[in-house]
Amino acid sequence: MIIFLLGLFIFLGIHCISLPGDSWRNRVAGRIGEGTWKVLYSLASIFGFALIAWGYGLARDSSPDLYAPSPWLLQLSLVLFLPVFPLLIAAYLPGRIKAAVRHPMLLATLLWAAGHLVCSGSLINVILFGSFMLWAVLVLLSLRHRQTRPTPAAPSFRYNDVIAVVIGLTFYFALILGFHQLLFGVSPL
Repeated sequence: MIIFLLGLFIFLGIHCISLPGDSWRNRVAGRIGEGTWKVLYSLASIFGFALIAWGYGLARDSSPDLYAPSPWLLQLSLVLFLPVFPLLIAAYLPGRIKAAVRHPMLLATLLWAAGHLVCSGSLINVILFGSFMLWAVLVLLSLRHRQTRPTPAAPSFRYNDVIAVVIGLTFYFALILGFHQLLFGVSPL
C-alpha cells in the first residue's frame, strides 16, 4: 500500500501545484525554462502514475472491503461511464462540447471516479477514486480565481464533436465488452 500511496501523492501532488495560484509554477518555469518545466512535470507524473499502477496491483487483492455495492449501483456506474471518453477526447477537439462544458477533462475525471466509487467499495478503490474525485473538484474550484493554461488541441473542424463522440463511445464499448477485463482483471458487466 505504501508504493500505491507514494505514487498517488507524487502524481496528484504535481497536479496540485497550481491550485493556490500560478505564481510559484510560473516563477520556477521562468527560472528553469518552460520546456524544462514540462519535461520535469511529465517525468514526475509518469513516475507517480507508474507507482500507482504497481502499488495498486500489489495491494488490490489484500485491500479490505468498506462497502458492498448493490446491483443497481453497478448499472448506474455504466451510465456514469458513458460520457467519460467522449468528454476526454472533446478536451482536445475544439467544438460545441468543449465550449459547453468548458472543462471536459475534469468532468470526465469526476464521472470516471464517481462511477468507480459506486461500484467498487474496497479501501484501495475508495482511496484511488476518491482522491481523483477530490482533485477534480479542487481544480474546478481553483479555476474560479486563476486562468486556465491553454492545452494543446487539434484544429477547429466542424465534425470535432462527432469525432469525439464516435471515438469516445468506441472506447467505452471496447472497455465494457472485454478490454477492461483484459487490462484490469475486472469485468464491468
